[in-house]
This record gives sequence, structure tokens and C-alpha cells, in this order.
Amino acid sequence: MTQRDGFTSTFGVLVATLGSAVGLGNIWKFPYLTGTNGGASFLLVYLLATLLVGLPVMIAEIMLGRTARANAVSTFEILDQKQPFWKSIGYMGLVAAVLILAFYTEVAGWVFAYVVKSISGSLGQTDPASAKATFGALVTSPMHALFWQWLVLVVTGGIIMLGVSKGIEAVAKKLMPLLFLLLIVLCVRSLTLPGAAEGLRFLFAPDFSKITTGVVLTALGLAFFKLSIGMGTMLTYGSYFRPEQNIPTTAARVMIADLSVSLLAGMAIFPAVFAFGFEPAAGPSLVFMTIPAVFDSMPGGHVFMTMFFVLTAIASLGAMLSILEVPVAMMTERWGWHRRKATLATLAVIALLGAPASLSQSLTQDWTLFGLNAFDLFDFLSSNVLLPLGGILICLFAGWRYGLPKLRAGLSNDGQLDNAMLIRVLFVLLRYVSPLLIAAVMLKALDII
Repeated sequence: MTQRDGFTSTFGVLVATLGSAVGLGNIWKFPYLTGTNGGASFLLVYLLATLLVGLPVMIAEIMLGRTARANAVSTFEILDQKQPFWKSIGYMGLVAAVLILAFYTEVAGWVFAYVVKSISGSLGQTDPASAKATFGALVTSPMHALFWQWLVLVVTGGIIMLGVSKGIEAVAKKLMPLLFLLLIVLCVRSLTLPGAAEGLRFLFAPDFSKITTGVVLTALGLAFFKLSIGMGTMLTYGSYFRPEQNIPTTAARVMIADLSVSLLAGMAIFPAVFAFGFEPAAGPSLVFMTIPAVFDSMPGGHVFMTMFFVLTAIASLGAMLSILEVPVAMMTERWGWHRRKATLATLAVIALLGAPASLSQSLTQDWTLFGLNAFDLFDFLSSNVLLPLGGILICLFAGWRYGLPKLRAGLSNDGQLDNAMLIRVLFVLLRYVSPLLIAAVMLKALDII
């Protein structure tokens, strides 16, 4: 029997898991939400939310995956052979992973396109109308939209085909340090600009009057979604963890590093935005319209703009690798397929599903369901239904079905680690606190509360 692939070093485990958690949301969503929801006061709420929701579920997922040493579906069959219901968690994660990749690869394609555009110098424009026209030309061109999405799929699939240690881990070891280096360089440049202090105030000045119930729920949702939980990625990556790995410590380090990336991104973006008199905006308008104009306004901006889009591409790639590994691991282990065959089959499905999403601003813009085009529909189903539901079920399984003795054995490495108090706190959170808070996030996303 062929030995199962896995991560080969403690550093490899850390950077691969961090690569899964870091994504496009670190570059624009986290800094923007922090700045518009109370700055430093929102950060405090977010940290508390992470400790109550994100970190417990992440630890539980990794522990369950390492214990079973299997894909997201088989994990629950192995851990609970009497109740087949629980494997539905793995299937929901599988569906969510495919739906997420169907639209996320399109956004990543825009980033890859802007890497090329920034290198070629075709983004040199300080006029907001010109920046908007450039972005519009990209997303409304069927040929360009599909080309960049498929290129992203080819790059991601090629790495996945190399395996866990020679593909995912090897790439993460190179890209994650590079991401931090690029962010630090951009931060230094941004913070030395005249008027940069206003950007720091936007990001860090506390405004406790903005902390409302809605803001708290926003922080809870961000804490849940930022760590790539509820979609089978941490279950799958956990199955590749080394037996001696300290899971709570590793998860905490990933959380801190992920937060550091988000804060560094904010410090790189917003001082520059304010220094040149631009208005901060959320989402694609910030990354693809405002940022090119901002960097083009500063001396040497062409170089820094290229660096920005390269690090954004790195962030998107790490997240895509972990999501793509979910269906590939399932097919190789449950169906006995070769990794290359499983990868190609998954890429084909994602390309077919992703085409309507990619063309949702051109050829398929009139294809709607419940008033949503394909891009928005895939986003809604995965983010608002499948992921939070999967997170709730993981909490219920770990806290009620799996039980404290097995949880203690899994997280203490069979008694080798002295962390009994931590495990008991985690157990209480998984049983009572985390599922209720995730349910609140889900109800808010569905506009029920």
C-alpha cells in the first residue's frame, strides 16, 4: 500500500495552513471593514470573535482530520461508524469548495491579469474614470475573463498534481515568506508618504460609538470566514499534519500570522490612499480601480504597484490550493483515482461551473436565479449557507458526538502535551458558544435577524 503523502516539517505545516487562511479578503476586506466599523475598537471585537468562533472550529477541524488521516468525507465515517449522518459535513464542504472555486478563480484571474498589466505599464493612470474603464474592459470581455480564469486553474492544478509535500508545502514555503517581505516593503513605502497618518487613523483610531450589534455580527462572520473553516480545507490539511504537531499552538500561530497579514495590508494600502486624496472603497473597486491610481501617483509607483498585485496573486493562490485539495483528496482516496486524474476531473467541473460565473458581466448577465447571477449565486450559497452550516455541525460533532475524552487525546497528542485546561475551555466553546454564534452569523447573512 502506498504511503499517504503529508507535510514534512513543522514550518511546512505552518506556512501551508497559513496559505489556506490568507486570501484576497486579507488584502481588501479586512482592512476596509476595520476602518469603517470603528478601527481599533473593531479589531478588539474581531479578536474576541476569533477566540470564540474561528480558532475553536479551526482547532477541531485540524484535530479530526489528523485523527482520521483521511479526506473530509471519510473522516467522519472513520470517527463515527455508527451514525452515517455526520459524513454530510464532508459532502457539504466538498460542494462548497467547488462552488467557491467557480467564482473565486475568476477574481483571482483578474489579479493575475493585473500582474501582467502592471509589469507592462498599461495601468499607469491616475484618472479614476480610466481605471474604471480598464477594469470594465477586463470583466466584460468573454475571451479575457475565461482566459484568465482558466490560467488560474492550470497554475493551481499543476501545483496540486505535484502532491502535498512537493506541491502544496514546497510552494507555500517559498510564497508565504515572499508575501510577508513584499508587504513589509510596501508598508515602509506607504508610511513614508506625506499625509500617511490619516490612513493610520482610519485603520487604527478606535471609535466605540460604531460598535453596534450589526458590527459585532460582522466581526463574528469575518472571524469565521477568514480562517478557511467549514469547507473541509482544515479537515483535509489536518490529515496531513505530523503526529507530534502541537495543533492548538499551530492554529494560534496561523491566526496571529493571518491577522498580521491583514494589518500589514491595511498599513500598505490606506496611508497611500489618504496621502493622495483618494476615498477608500470596498472590494474590487479598491483593489482594481483605486490602487492602480494611488500607486501611479507616487514616485516609483510602477514598481510598488507590481509588487502589490504579485502579493495579491500569492494570497489568492494559497487559498485556492487548499480548496482544490478537498475534492482531489476525496477522489484519490475514495475512488482510487490517480492524483493527476482527480485534479483534471475537478478542474473540468470547475471550468464548466465557473464559465457562467466568469461571464456573469457579459454573455450570461441575464442568467439569474432568485435575482442572482451565477457569480453572486455561488457566493451566496457557499458563504451564507454551506460554510456556516458546516461550521455548526463540526461544533456539534466535536462537542457532543465525539466527546471530551477523545478530544483530550487528540489535542494532547495522547497525553504528551500538558494542556488540559485549554482543552476543557475549547470543549465548552465547541459545545455551547461557537455553534450559537455561527448560527447568529448565518441568520444575519440570510437577513433573518
